[in-house]
Amino acid sequence: MKINPSSEKPIFMQIAGQLEDSIFTGVFQEEQQIPSTNEISVLFNINPHTVLKGMNMLVDEDIIYKKRGLGMFVKTGAVEKIRAKRKNQFYDQYIAALISEANKLQMTKEQIIQLIERGYEDGRDSDQ
Repeated sequence: MKINPSSEKPIFMQIAGQLEDSIFTGVFQEEQQIPSTNEISVLFNINPHTVLKGMNMLVDEDIIYKKRGLGMFVKTGAVEKIRAKRKNQFYDQYIAALISEANKLQMTKEQIIQLIERGYEDGRDSDQ
């Protein structure tokens, strides 16, 4: 996990994002315990309440849950919830903006598809 104190994004949101990403990529498995607020606050030298605020965002999104006296755990189904959330964000952040810019450039659907296909080809070439 990495926290950037000079980022415009609040630290509690960075913590929520980092934990969410760790869950999504399998660092923390479903039903596995995640580091405590105190562990994270010591690791990054930040206030435990800031960490808790980030964790509570994930509790509100039904990604993690608290076991009284034991700590926070990844909820079953968390990865699918994150995937669905990210798909929606992908559309909002990338696809809608792409279509808007393509319309300004008077590009056709076919031209956009050709560019996407070219991007996939270029991506495959760089993987090899």
